[in-house]
Amino acid sequence: MAPVEPWERVWIDAELFEQDIHSYINCTICHGGQNVDDMEAAHEDIKESVVDSPEVCGRCHVDVGLPAWNSLHNTLRGYDDVLYERSIPEYHATIEEMESYHCNDCHATCGDCHVSQPSSVGGGLVEGHVFNRTPSMARNCTACHGSRIKDEYYGAHEGIPSDVHFRARMSCTDCHSGDQMHGMGAAGEANHRYDGPPDPTCQSCHDDIVMGAESEIEEHMIHDENNMSCQVCHSTQYTNCVGCHVARTETDVPFYTVEDHFLGFYIGRNPERSEDRPWEYVPLRRVPIAPDVFSFYGEDLMPNFNDRPTWAYATPHNIQRITPQAESCYNCHENDDIFLTRERLARTDRLPNRDVIVDRAPGMTDWREEREE
Repeated sequence: MAPVEPWERVWIDAELFEQDIHSYINCTICHGGQNVDDMEAAHEDIKESVVDSPEVCGRCHVDVGLPAWNSLHNTLRGYDDVLYERSIPEYHATIEEMESYHCNDCHATCGDCHVSQPSSVGGGLVEGHVFNRTPSMARNCTACHGSRIKDEYYGAHEGIPSDVHFRARMSCTDCHSGDQMHGMGAAGEANHRYDGPPDPTCQSCHDDIVMGAESEIEEHMIHDENNMSCQVCHSTQYTNCVGCHVARTETDVPFYTVEDHFLGFYIGRNPERSEDRPWEYVPLRRVPIAPDVFSFYGEDLMPNFNDRPTWAYATPHNIQRITPQAESCYNCHENDDIFLTRERLARTDRLPNRDVIVDRAPGMTDWREEREE
């Protein structure tokens, strides 16, 4: 994302803005402050961004205001769930303190998607204070979802092509609906982004693509629909991170460091297996968690660290029609190089990942026996 000049962050394009219906609303209704001639007094209580969706945006947008406020885009429910599972209730308050420094800026308000760049990348008006119904993929969506999704989708890693949907000029909102992002319908019941049925799915657009004996595509016909997710065959290498640590400087500025990051593609057993996600095999991504990730805030804040895998279910945004593992049967079958085996992991990583590790790549004999059953 190109850097924004300081004046661009606050410049209101009067000609553009007067064409926006929001120009009929007094500035202080949304931003607080005082409607007086004294510039300093007018900005005494002003809010830098619209953060109270039900009270501000929700006054007019009653259908999306409250759901958006409670959506995963604006809460920490998904993060809280996984962190609390590794911790104990006595440490939850300390974890919430950490989140107030390191996590809260990454969660989007209405303005972060429709008016300005997200605060996590410095903010700044996107288009002269015009309210955009559809967020900008570059200035809003991937401004937050940058280190993984943006680089994968755009093809930023040398030698790895961009996602086929990017090459077809599709933006984030072509797949991810407003209802989903606003936390409406089934999305409003989710405590984690992988709760409930997948939304969107590949079949949302490719409704003629089926798995199993009814398929007209040979590779789809010989693999059972419960055997593996679409990404096992159709995604390629993605970023994996190891050992994130958070801290603050002497002047109280939060920062983080990551021990290592690397590109790779690893198939393992599905840690989120359910009726909605029945696949035995899925791509797994190394998440940057470590036992001492929060040591700046206290000792041993995650005594139950091993209760969750450090390799998580992944849906990489780097879809290809043909991938190395799908070019031939033996590029996947009997190829341990693309499976998350015990030997691939550091000793400290083996216990938390005991349920997702694959002993060995499935052989052609294994596949034939499964088909016969």
